[in-house]
Order: sequence, then C-alpha cells, then structure tokens
Amino acid sequence: MRMRPTLSWTPTEELPPSSTDLEPVADALRAGGVLVLSGAGISTESGIPDYRGEGGSLSRHTPMTYQDFTATAQARRRYWARSHLGWRTFGRARPNAGHRAVAAFGRHGLLSGVITQNVDGLHQAGGSADVVELHGSLDRVVCLSCGAPSRRRELAERLAEANPGFSPTAAGINPDGDADLTDEQVGDFRVVPCARCGGILKPDVVFFGETVPPQRVEHCRELVREAAALLVLGSSLTVMSGLRFVRQAAQAGKPVLIVNRDPTRGDRHALTRVALPLGTALTTVAGRLGVPVGGETPV
Repeated sequence: MRMRPTLSWTPTEELPPSSTDLEPVADALRAGGVLVLSGAGISTESGIPDYRGEGGSLSRHTPMTYQDFTATAQARRRYWARSHLGWRTFGRARPNAGHRAVAAFGRHGLLSGVITQNVDGLHQAGGSADVVELHGSLDRVVCLSCGAPSRRRELAERLAEANPGFSPTAAGINPDGDADLTDEQVGDFRVVPCARCGGILKPDVVFFGETVPPQRVEHCRELVREAAALLVLGSSLTVMSGLRFVRQAAQAGKPVLIVNRDPTRGDRHALTRVALPLGTALTTVAGRLGVPVGGETPV
C-alpha cells in the first residue's frame, strides 16, 4: 500500500475512555507471546519529537514525500541539507527507559517480536534483537538507479567534505530526521551522488507516498498471526501502515493493548488504552513482573 501524508486524524465516533491501570498490560506480558508495535511516541523521551502528540512536529513541518523527493534536484538539496544536520542530533540520541524495558521483556522471553514504525534505530541500541523496521532506517542509504546500499555514516562524511562549514542552527528536529531550516539556511548545499554509478541517493526509509515493501508487510502480518497479543507503544495509528496490524489482531480475536497518552485511531479495537508516559509505564510493568530494566545502555 502507499503511505499518504495524513497530517491529522479526527474521531468520527465516541471512543472508549482511557485508563491508567497497567494491570492488563502486565497480564498480557506475563502470559507471553506479545508482539510490540511501536511508534514515534516511544522515542520522545530520547529527545526525538513525535508527529502528532502535544508539540508534535506536524504542527510546523510537512514530511518529505517520495514524489517531491524524486521530482526536482532542488527538493533533494533541501532534504539532504536538513537531513544532514538532523542526522547529527539522531546520532546523539540514546535509548530511554521505554526502549530498555522492551528489550528486557524480550530477553525474558515475554515477547514474540518487535515491529517499529520508527527510523531511529533506538530499539536496537536499547538491546532489542530482530526488530522489524517497518519504515526502514536512517542509518542506511540506497541508490535509486543501481540499488547499491551504503551506510549513512559514509554519506555523512562525504556530505561534510562537500559542504565545509555547513552548521546552521535548526529551529527543531523531526521524527524523520529532518531539521527545520529555512531556504536561506539551506543555501547552495551540495548533494553528492552514488559513489558507484552517480545516481540519486535516498535514505533507506519509506517516505510518505512510497510503498512499504510487500515482503516486509507480509512478514509483519505473519508475526501478528503468531502472536498471542499486540501491544502498541507510542503510536497514534493515524496511518494505515500500523493500523492494519491492529485491525488484523482484533479480527483474529487477539487482545490489543495500547499505551499512548493521546487517543489513537485504533482505540475502538483495543482492550485498553493506557494514557501514561511510556518510560514510566513500562518501567512500572517491568517492576511488577520482576524484570530488571537496568540503566543506560551503551551504544
């Protein structure tokens, strides 16, 4: 399916009330076989804003679409200038208590898997294994001409060499790694081509308007089929790429539990939505289950 730039979602029906009771979440994890689906909200405590929560980036920022990126060199210059600066901030971000709790649940055999809509790599940095990155990762780059993959760190070095002294101050950083810069700040930023064929480089992420690889979608559907329950962490479920898995789980009679401070598009499918900060909520649940979360995870 194609991801549309859905900037907001307004309920068309009365949603179930939220809760602060974490016992249903603890019960599901205690039983095991829980599949985690995480969104941008789990990374806010690491300093990366979400899209739609309070102060979310969509109030000031429209994400790049695949169509815009491929249409003009000017759009790519603007994107890579902003993303090059944002990448530095992403590189400094560290896993928070929510990421570490998810990793701890996995180590203790309580999870069947982790699917993340995030592109920041913080689940892996926090210790989670076999994470399915639904929308890809900013840590990788791909050539649109020859398909050659490369590491983002290598591109960052090439861009730094091509743009010495480029260090504007951004008004903010967004969940897609895009820094808020004006056209004047972007200036004549130089974009570098694929080192192999000279083609156009793109981050290995699914832009709005782009297709999530069908094999990845089917893998996630299989994970839902195998799971005993689905635990949604920090996602508004506004876009269908995540909501479809909630619908699949609910249609199969599997419990859906959501931890998100604001209402979500999946609330009517959920057994409960817990409206608490994720780090606090997941650490509390870990404590009830006797699962040690630990402190800062080295990366």
